[in-house]
Amino acid sequence: MTHDIQIVGGGLAGSEAAWQLAEAGFRVRLSEMRGSGDTTPAHHTDGLAELVCSNSFRSDDAESNAVGLIHAEMRALGSLILREADIHKVPAGSALAVDRDRFSDGVTAALTAHPNIEIVRERVDALPQGPAIIATGPLTGPALAEAIGTATGSDALAFFDAIAPIVHRDSIDFDTAWFQSRWNKVGPEGDGKDYINCPMSKDEYLAFHAGLLAGEKTEYREWENVPYFEGCMPIEVMAERGLDTLRFGPMKPVGLDDPRTGRWPHAVVQLRQDNAAGTLWNIVGFQTKLKHAEQVRLFRTIPGLQNAEFARLGGLHRNTFIRSPVLLDPELRLKSQPNIRFAGQITGCEGYVESAAIGLLAGRFAAAQLGGKTLALPPVETALGALLGHITGGAEAETYQPMNVNFGLFPPIEGRTKKADRKKMYTARARDAFARWREDQLSSPCPA
Repeated sequence: MTHDIQIVGGGLAGSEAAWQLAEAGFRVRLSEMRGSGDTTPAHHTDGLAELVCSNSFRSDDAESNAVGLIHAEMRALGSLILREADIHKVPAGSALAVDRDRFSDGVTAALTAHPNIEIVRERVDALPQGPAIIATGPLTGPALAEAIGTATGSDALAFFDAIAPIVHRDSIDFDTAWFQSRWNKVGPEGDGKDYINCPMSKDEYLAFHAGLLAGEKTEYREWENVPYFEGCMPIEVMAERGLDTLRFGPMKPVGLDDPRTGRWPHAVVQLRQDNAAGTLWNIVGFQTKLKHAEQVRLFRTIPGLQNAEFARLGGLHRNTFIRSPVLLDPELRLKSQPNIRFAGQITGCEGYVESAAIGLLAGRFAAAQLGGKTLALPPVETALGALLGHITGGAEAETYQPMNVNFGLFPPIEGRTKKADRKKMYTARARDAFARWREDQLSSPCPA
């Protein structure tokens, strides 16, 4: 198949960009190195849009949460990633979590079947000469990373984040652990019991905290002095920040009543369903760089997990991104080589949802340009516009770090408002702005 545009990278951003372009009638060559004999330290399959760190797309609440709001905007624009997430979701309270294998299979099948998409299993080591979107994610190959550095005249930035362990459900002790969502919050498919909770007394927590600090960790000299992303920080790094940091973070006990006492424990370890069958559960917030044997020993001191069997243990992976506020224009084009767009985590957005969202926008911008039209930027009052604005100029270039979508990226609400009402005011304003923008784009070459 001759193609109108090449997309390099078959993760969430590349898959979404390919879908948007193909649906708009353009022929896409989707290059993915997995399946060609190459792989990455974090991936385990050759499937497109493989989820490697968590199975959660986070909150699906579009009324008071920026992540839920971007979900809604993406659904309205025909997102393949959100479509498949909705098809393959598993109970997770008000969050959108998926069976990761079925999700990846669904995305792969949809892209494979599309007549305008050719999936080529190949490693790309140089920037394409024609129209292209680079969506190689945080694990961009060394040769391509070097080519990007040459084209931009600046070094790529790098940080490291960690993968949380997964536990087999039938190895959890339910004489101690119990099912409950925080404050019994019920999602569309849930019953207020979407998480498994393992309680800790003060003494158990103090011993666990000490174990995290003392535990043997994977260390690499060349990785020193590299900042971790706050949203995916290893649990032992959090523990180093203070004795109670974990109790106000991933081990927060508020809103969780231990049925044995009727009271909140001193600390709680939560597990979230990882597959549709409910046989695998990931330990929420327990990204770690502890060595594997140390993980097994320490995590089995958690009440309820004393006999835990692990389907996967935690580990580190490399994460690379460019200085997008300096290097990219408002339509995600490389200023020094405007035939190239960037999308996904390599731009410095963080998270599955955000990566797919930027892939969606890159695909639509490219489709408009290929069709001889211009797609207006989404308003900064929308979740898509706020995230795009942060990446392409809203952040301080010298201190630019990966960022999830959040209301802090939106223009402030004018006038005096009650804190309790502010989030809903953000979402109401965003819905109005998005509706007007979408109406204006009905004549664009992209499906509305």
